[in-house]
Amino acid sequence: MSAGANSTLTTDSNTIDRALAQLKDHSVEFARLPPADKAQLLRECIAGLLTEALAWVAAGAKARSADLGEEWLAGPLVTVRLFRLLAESLDGIATGGRPPLGHSTHIRDDGRLEIALMPASTLDRVRFSGFAGSALMESGVRLEDARANQAAFYQQQHPEGGLSAILGAGNVSSIPAMDVATKMFIEGRVCALKMNPVNEWVGPFLERALAPLISRHYLRIVYGGAEVGEHLTYHALVDDVHLTGSAQTHDLIVWGTQVEGERRRASGDPMLEIPITSELGNVSPVAIVPHRYSERELRFMSRNIVTMVVNNASFNCNAAKMVITAAGWPQLDEFLGMIGDTLSSVATRHAYYPGAAERWQSLLSRHADAEYYGEAGDGRLPWAFVRDLDPGDPEEPLFSVEPFCGILSETSLASADPAEFLTAATEFMNQRLWGTLNATIMIPPVLEADTVTARALDRAIVELRYGTVAINHWPALSYGFGCMPWGGHQSSTLSDIQSGLGWVHNTFMLDGVDKSVIRGPLTVRPYPVWFFDNAKTSNVAPRLVEMEAAPSWLKLPGILRRVML
Repeated sequence: MSAGANSTLTTDSNTIDRALAQLKDHSVEFARLPPADKAQLLRECIAGLLTEALAWVAAGAKARSADLGEEWLAGPLVTVRLFRLLAESLDGIATGGRPPLGHSTHIRDDGRLEIALMPASTLDRVRFSGFAGSALMESGVRLEDARANQAAFYQQQHPEGGLSAILGAGNVSSIPAMDVATKMFIEGRVCALKMNPVNEWVGPFLERALAPLISRHYLRIVYGGAEVGEHLTYHALVDDVHLTGSAQTHDLIVWGTQVEGERRRASGDPMLEIPITSELGNVSPVAIVPHRYSERELRFMSRNIVTMVVNNASFNCNAAKMVITAAGWPQLDEFLGMIGDTLSSVATRHAYYPGAAERWQSLLSRHADAEYYGEAGDGRLPWAFVRDLDPGDPEEPLFSVEPFCGILSETSLASADPAEFLTAATEFMNQRLWGTLNATIMIPPVLEADTVTARALDRAIVELRYGTVAINHWPALSYGFGCMPWGGHQSSTLSDIQSGLGWVHNTFMLDGVDKSVIRGPLTVRPYPVWFFDNAKTSNVAPRLVEMEAAPSWLKLPGILRRVML
């Protein structure tokens, strides 16, 4: 397994062995726990998450030199929301055997089933006005199939459960707890969570917040680097593995190293003999459909893209990495200039993730014309913008290597016709860019209303091999909404893993999902709280966490006042 940051809290192997034995002893008990009791456990954890939230956010801001508002959104807010939505689904299972099948279903003209998941409630409809999310099901999945296969674990009469080893992410503090919640409350497994050394600082907060699970021996949190991960992954008591990290780490786990690893891959003989699910990286594209945009629209779009780049110092698997434009688009230079101007207004961030400086230098070494914004020094890297990449260059690493640092690139395709551009962009994203996690298409409402372009957009959504396709907004919204299945496109294979296999979140517990689709308006008012330059976020976010813990119409006016002031 790949090396990274050194752990200061390493758990010794004897302690891990005892913890795994204890978890395994309680795996059947947890599996057969009534859904209502599991919902109660989640609500007890929500209370703990609220208690720890303030200190959690402060520690994260210090560890990453980050804004408090960003830490609220990426940590407690999305975690609390997921736990609540899972509890509500378990309530539905307790009373009716399954959660609701989304909020509506639709049979498309092509015969595919689409299930509306977001807004997840009437209150959500007001809070996220204009936004919608759905699950596009795989071809051949009928409505009756979707219903029959929903919440499959809870259809078992006497489930045995099992023990999952979760190798936690090092970048976003909500990921470890949300991965645990998925494995435990959708798949019915007890969990051993290994914190990544890069963000092991969040572990003690989770230990206290998730004490209702830990005290009952359903969950254990351990610490350490590659050696601890290896001990967990290949332990005889572990039934499956979930990884949030890199494709390189995944392949080391599954196939092994160097010559032996390639031999195993070629012969289909994995070193790991138990199932593994994963959520890995992506060269995340943002395709701009050519049109005569207003200056306000262009500025909003540029801030939207820059938000996708600079959030968490660009150490997000869904950070925008590749802007795809149309050759001959009259506003191309103006728009790219706006992106550069916007990047120049953002202070550089601490490049805390191991190897960031080396990746930054390596990927930019062949681009003497790269543009740089902001000051370097004290572990900070300038934002880099590489324009006009040759889309036909088979050797360009920025198409095949996720930077995982503050680099944004741009390439143009040879068509300024909106429908033709969408066809070309779809082919380019599918064939040339590495990864299958998420893609964004920005398109104005007038083109969405045009019959020819609308058909081309729909065709692009269906054909794109990405786990989430977002229209006009950052696919991270799909991650944060919780109710949406999140993961790489399921066309990946163990030997060509791309962005991973398996879904997390997915609180409606759907099976047979092809992709999640998020839609939102091109511009939004009031100004989105997740945008990098929204000065109100740190004041609004704690109230949003309280709302997610216990939604109430009575809380909405106070939140709106903070948003609008």
